[in-house]
Amino acid sequence: MSFVSEFKEFAVKGNVVDLAVGVIIGAAFGKIVDSAVKDIIMPPIGLVMGKADFASRYINLSGKDYASLADAQKAGAATINYGLFLNNVISFAIVAIVVFIMVKAINRLRRSEAVAPTVDPAPTREELLLTEIRDLLARPQ
Repeated sequence: MSFVSEFKEFAVKGNVVDLAVGVIIGAAFGKIVDSAVKDIIMPPIGLVMGKADFASRYINLSGKDYASLADAQKAGAATINYGLFLNNVISFAIVAIVVFIMVKAINRLRRSEAVAPTVDPAPTREELLLTEIRDLLARPQ
C-alpha cells in the first residue's frame, strides 16, 4: 500500500476530522475558560488582595519604579509577572477538571455499553435450512 493511499485511508476514516474538530472546540473552550478566569474568578481574588487587578501584579527586577506592568513592559524592564502566571495556572486547572469530568463521563458510557447484553438476532433462512439439514444427517437411519 502506497504512502498516499495509506494517508487517504487514514484521513477518510475520520481520525483527522475528529482531531481537527477537537482542536477547534479546544481553542474555543480555551477562550471561554480564559475569559472566565480573567473576568469572573480573578476580580474577586484581586479585590480580596487589595482592590487591584490581579493580572497586573508583578515583581520589578530592574530597580526602577513603574506605574504599571504595561509601563514596565513598554520600557523593557525585567519583571516576574506572577499575576499573569496565576491566571494561567487557574485556567489550566479549570480545563483539566472539565476534561477529567468529560473523560469520566465517556468512560462511564463505554462501560454501560459494554455491560449491556447483546441480543442474538433471529437466525437467517439459510441458517435454519442448514440446521435442518444437520439434524437430518445426524438422525440414525
